[in-house]
Amino acid sequence: MHASSAGAPRPVPTGLDVRPFRALTYSHRDPGHLARVSSPAYDLVTPDGRARLAAADPHNIVRLILPGGTPAAGSAGAPTTRGPARREEGGPAERAAHLLRAWEAEGVLVRDGTAALWCYELAPAQAPATVGWLGAVSVDGARRAVLPHEDTFPAAVEGRRALLAATATDLEPIVLAHDPEPEVTELTRAALTGRPAMEVTDADGVRHRLWRVTDDETLRRLSAALARTGAVIADGHHRFAAAQALHRTHPAGDCRVLALLTPMGAGGLRVEAIHRVVPDLALDAAAAAALRGFTVTEVPVAAGPGAVAAAAGLHGGPAGSYLLTDGHRLLQLTDPSPEVRATVPAEAPDAWRRLDVVLATTGLVGALWGRPDDPSSLLVAHDVPEALRLAGERAGVALLLRPPSPADVAAVARAGARMPRKSTLFVPKPRTGLVLRPHRD
Repeated sequence: MHASSAGAPRPVPTGLDVRPFRALTYSHRDPGHLARVSSPAYDLVTPDGRARLAAADPHNIVRLILPGGTPAAGSAGAPTTRGPARREEGGPAERAAHLLRAWEAEGVLVRDGTAALWCYELAPAQAPATVGWLGAVSVDGARRAVLPHEDTFPAAVEGRRALLAATATDLEPIVLAHDPEPEVTELTRAALTGRPAMEVTDADGVRHRLWRVTDDETLRRLSAALARTGAVIADGHHRFAAAQALHRTHPAGDCRVLALLTPMGAGGLRVEAIHRVVPDLALDAAAAAALRGFTVTEVPVAAGPGAVAAAAGLHGGPAGSYLLTDGHRLLQLTDPSPEVRATVPAEAPDAWRRLDVVLATTGLVGALWGRPDDPSSLLVAHDVPEALRLAGERAGVALLLRPPSPADVAAVARAGARMPRKSTLFVPKPRTGLVLRPHRD
């Protein structure tokens, strides 16, 4: 070692650290069975949806990812529907761990004998396919390879951490959007040959196909190529934070998380808007308050079911404009005043200040409507029909937002900023339950 470098600190790794893993999968992989036992991600499952999934099959993965019911259903210890004669003692996380061990002992779930990476294609019926890789990604906080773009809530992180600690298994993947890398593209194209290891089409018409890749040279090249990239968390901020929290409390244990790695740009994910619903706020009152900082214009809506949703889908507008509805009438909010714009912190990065969702949260919801950005005061909806339904059920209004671009999200993350909670909906979503990752070797 040269004397000049003897005391120099080691460089901090900045690329993704991705390794193969020995997967845990359902022993029966026919498409019909996989459709019955798999689920959307835990945070997309409604209370009614959980009940339907649990009733579809006694081994549906929802019994593990939501052992205490959905977050919207109440406390973490809320009673749930479980399989016959299964009334374990302990909290939800302990019940999930007991059930997971039982399913392994019964042969419902089986462990692969060798480590692999999984090439994963998600093909919507009406959109280009997204292709990525399932791997075990380092969550070491010293690395700078994985950047979040949204804030998290401590209670939600703790719930996921408790489930991780009890089950010692990644029950569903987070999703990362990584920098483009030609060799990853080449290896992905080569992997999409032959018969997939599993295939299933979900209720939204997305076809999921997975290929298990064990070739040593392919795995080496793929890991090396991904190590030349960084990534933004597209989905799973709370699960990533939970994995980091678990690693901090058990530093000698596992320090990885199951992730679907997709490219940023071509072949990657799309971003859709997540809308806001303000309960107990009449449209006229919302419009009157909005007039203090916006121009408010009525949008013509035809008569008949679905008319508001159709009009909202066809109506565009400039940056800083929003649609507001109670499910019957539709208003457009434009021309935010200097006072409204001044609610956005001047010291924030430019990439963050330009986001429509930021101005909506600080200027409209916060300053003009006087509502805090918390889950009880401001609901979220993943599409326009859900937003309209919630507005009707909660005697409130739906604020319809436009989606940011993937480049916007990446710019915010690289600036070290955070978007308001639930600002982005990356699609399509991987199916939970197809591939699990135990932490043990």
